[in-house]
Amino acid sequence: MKYIATTYFYNMFDKQQRKLKRSARLISVLSKYGFKDMLARMNSGKQEEIAGNSDEIISKGTVYERIRLVLEELGPTFVKLGQTFSNREDLLPPELVQELQKLQDKVDMVDMNVEEILENEFNISVKDHFIEIQKKPLATASIAQVYKATLLNGDEVILKIKKADVQTVIEDDLLLIKDLEKLVSSYSEIGDKLNLKQAISTFEKSLLEEVSLINEKNNILQFARNFKNNKETYVPKIYEEFSNNNVLCMEFIDGIKVTDKPELLANDIDPVKVSEAGLCLFVSQILDYGFFHADPHAGNILVKKNGKVVFIDFGAVGKIQPNDKEILESLIVSFVAKNAHKIVRSLKKMAISYEIPDERRFENDVEDILNFVHSSSLKDIHPQEIINKMKDVLKDNRLHMPDYFYLLFKGIGLIEGVGRTINPDLDIVKSLNPYTKKIFTKKISPKNILKTGMDRMMSFTDNVDEIPKELRSVLQKLDENKFTVSSEIKNIEKTNQLIKSSVVNLILAMILGANIVATAIVFVSEAGPRIGEMSLVAVLGFIFSILLVLVLLLRITRK
Repeated sequence: MKYIATTYFYNMFDKQQRKLKRSARLISVLSKYGFKDMLARMNSGKQEEIAGNSDEIISKGTVYERIRLVLEELGPTFVKLGQTFSNREDLLPPELVQELQKLQDKVDMVDMNVEEILENEFNISVKDHFIEIQKKPLATASIAQVYKATLLNGDEVILKIKKADVQTVIEDDLLLIKDLEKLVSSYSEIGDKLNLKQAISTFEKSLLEEVSLINEKNNILQFARNFKNNKETYVPKIYEEFSNNNVLCMEFIDGIKVTDKPELLANDIDPVKVSEAGLCLFVSQILDYGFFHADPHAGNILVKKNGKVVFIDFGAVGKIQPNDKEILESLIVSFVAKNAHKIVRSLKKMAISYEIPDERRFENDVEDILNFVHSSSLKDIHPQEIINKMKDVLKDNRLHMPDYFYLLFKGIGLIEGVGRTINPDLDIVKSLNPYTKKIFTKKISPKNILKTGMDRMMSFTDNVDEIPKELRSVLQKLDENKFTVSSEIKNIEKTNQLIKSSVVNLILAMILGANIVATAIVFVSEAGPRIGEMSLVAVLGFIFSILLVLVLLLRITRK
């Protein structure tokens, strides 16, 4: 027990020491780039104490330029933070977004003893499993380095090896970023207004997933399951015996960079087909599976010699929940149907929160985008232009969307840019047509109608069960002719009749709903007497439903 307590307090002390060290670094960099007023607030107004913390104070350039320079100097975690926010026009001023888009990972190669790492991680002798491991990395990133190797059986693989202490550095940086968010929120109202806390929380979750190589391995396996029967793509094989949270071993893909048009043509690969296949695969990831590559830039897409498209680097993915996927499908259908009202309704359903100042203006803004799209030539439409217009609408109408929504915007812009590089005539709207038809077909299928009817019936039943006791008491008194109103109301008898009529209409509507569900169940079954290919019971149920609808319409219009 004493040992556990000692270890706990030592870890706490070590964590605080690391945080203090990084905080000192943060203060030094902020001071260097002229953010003294912010530092003064951090030090409870003691500006004179921190004025000399930096030998060189850089105050040239706009405040947005200096923010970018601060992020670059603070290192990879802060650079990734800036890159994440570089597509959030809904949160940040356009000038700051433009500066953040200039951020690039500047990562130096680190020395790694790959053989020693493998032997320690997997308790093996490298010579028993590998013929060769190249000394020089193929690629270096902020989280890991990638090496090419050859197994004893001749398979060529890549080894993605996480850098030492990168997890600790990222966790320390995330603590600092959270402190910065609190500082910005207290420094001005912008933090609360822009919901920065939620955005930082999303960034933290995404970065911790990216730093976990187990998570990346699982993402690759998920993609392999999703596209196992697809003939246009290939997913690299994972070697589980040499993979854990610090090392990922996967098949080496000897492919052509997707934007290398001369090399594609030299291998008799049609760039037009590649561009269309890549776009369709990305749309399929979104609409078929709700699980998509979050960073499909040119460096993450290869083409095999047989023409198959290969996505690599699965550290960052977007995930759409089933309910949100249905809303997204409705959004696409409404977009094709040019229905601005339904688009607005879908966006509100999808949003985490919203404070729409003017509903009519919101719908008019969406209508303007639809008019722009449908009045332009399809080949002249650039999705990024539509995305930018949509981001402006979301910002103006204060809609805060889930994180996957912005990943979608980013992904569509990237994949479309890649496609147009090798195929200037790429038509993204045309690529959506098969999926739009599929959505229509699914929505009118008996199975979906049955499911929707059952869901709505269950929802209706739950709502009825949750009617407050006070309302039940009112209905009971009404039924017993004990309903009284303390205020003076004219035509009380007509009011009572209207309430009674409404209750009857409600009961008839419940019967109608139950009959529709029952009719749908009978319709898809093969039991019972039939008239030709139709179930007799289903036909009678359908006729009964029509009669109930007519009765309800007559009762409602009469009253």
